[in-house]
Amino acid sequence: MHLTPVDRIADVVSHPLLATFAERLLPSDDNRPYYDTRLNGVGSLMPYHTHVNTRVVVDALNHLIDQAAQGHAVFHEFYPAIRKNEDSARRRTGLIFYRGKLGAPFAIICPGGGFVYVGTLHEGLPIASAISKKGLNAFVLRYRIGEAMATEDLAIATAFVLENADELGVDRNGYSLWGASAGARMVGNAVLNGVRLGGTGNLPRPAAVVIAYTGQAAWSEDFPPAFIIVSADDPIANVATVERRVESLKRAGVEVEYHKYARAGHGFGLGVGTEAEGWVEDAIRFWIAHRP
Repeated sequence: MHLTPVDRIADVVSHPLLATFAERLLPSDDNRPYYDTRLNGVGSLMPYHTHVNTRVVVDALNHLIDQAAQGHAVFHEFYPAIRKNEDSARRRTGLIFYRGKLGAPFAIICPGGGFVYVGTLHEGLPIASAISKKGLNAFVLRYRIGEAMATEDLAIATAFVLENADELGVDRNGYSLWGASAGARMVGNAVLNGVRLGGTGNLPRPAAVVIAYTGQAAWSEDFPPAFIIVSADDPIANVATVERRVESLKRAGVEVEYHKYARAGHGFGLGVGTEAEGWVEDAIRFWIAHRP
């Protein structure tokens, strides 16, 4: 039942263990024009991303298939039906769950895509899969396209996981938020507003945030410990802006670990084949070191 690089997007959509939510794994709100695209060409669906590695994408999809085959619930709705009726775009949201050890802490991952598409296949599932393989729990957020709506979705999704932690089998203490590019902007928006957007109330602050290649400059003294990465040759995220934010956070007393790679571009995901490869393991170490 595993997928292969020569399978098509249509094969993902029709896969018996993914079919009920497979559309929400894909970049656009309407993916029908791409159904004949093979997985070895999936990078063409995510133009803001680089170093899209077919093997990495397929391995992450097959990890999800394996977990579903074992009887685990791998997809969760976080909006009730009444909220979806208020805004039909909420029907395109959800949380993809990569299970770690029972009772382990959790991360919520926000892929990028410039609020034009959602790069879940490259920047969400592979990162969640890597976190899960370390015994930790990881959720990938499929959000509505648009910054304000996406940030609200992150807050609602975080509240959902915290409120249902026992049923999900995750530790509600010491969670982390991860974001890349537009997704990192969402994480910044959420923590700068106390993770309380969308009527969620004031949620517990994450133990750490992981922020990849975004030019967002905002910061505060209450910012959680932050693991921040960028590449010097990033054509989208302004590296000088990233570094000003790093210095502002450090001066405010926020603990920051900053990595700047020389040649990884923008939207490099796991960074396989670049000098950024291995950054996810470094980020996990940083997160766990800051858990209470």
